[in-house]
Amino acid sequence: MTPADSRSLILDRISHATQRPGGNTYEHLPRAYTHKGALEPGDCVHLLIERLREYDAVVDTCTVAELPACIAKILQANSKHILVVPPGLDPAWLAAGYDWKIDQDLSHAAIEACDGVVTTAFAAIADSGTIVLHHSAAEGRRALSLLPDWHLCILRASQVVETLPEYFARCTQPPRLATYISGPSATADIEMTRIKGVHGPRFLHVLLVRD
Repeated sequence: MTPADSRSLILDRISHATQRPGGNTYEHLPRAYTHKGALEPGDCVHLLIERLREYDAVVDTCTVAELPACIAKILQANSKHILVVPPGLDPAWLAAGYDWKIDQDLSHAAIEACDGVVTTAFAAIADSGTIVLHHSAAEGRRALSLLPDWHLCILRASQVVETLPEYFARCTQPPRLATYISGPSATADIEMTRIKGVHGPRFLHVLLVRD
């Protein structure tokens, strides 16, 4: 018997042992979990801000009209001058006086040499305080959200949902790649020594736009 035959035999046995009345397909699986949250949109945004700050992220809010000026103010306050940005980021947001590096296949070394990165996001999940990137033209490739030490993420209030199922409901088709961010990168070793920046930026700054 070949390895492929053995694998098929094992899978057939598993399938037979787990048969359910009415079929065992994905469509027939029970879904008794919560599909939709109960919070009002404003309360949902408030919960997200609370969660992000618990994770040691910095959160600011602004209106659509204030967005370009607010970005410049945040960069100035954090002494960030050389920024890498995705090619699809709105040029109106790129204030004068800063060195903007448009990511047209920049090398990893060039990205790491920048003071930080500015991107948008696809959605945010308030219940877990998670920001989701689908790496569109304005969100950038995954390297942009992993290599720089400082990440400014622009998020619209209308992109915030309460629960994970509500996020999935917004995906008309599964993304080819998704990155889930819950605060700055941090991990702890077996002695519970917390270290920041191992798997991504040590500093996360979220600008929530009230749209």
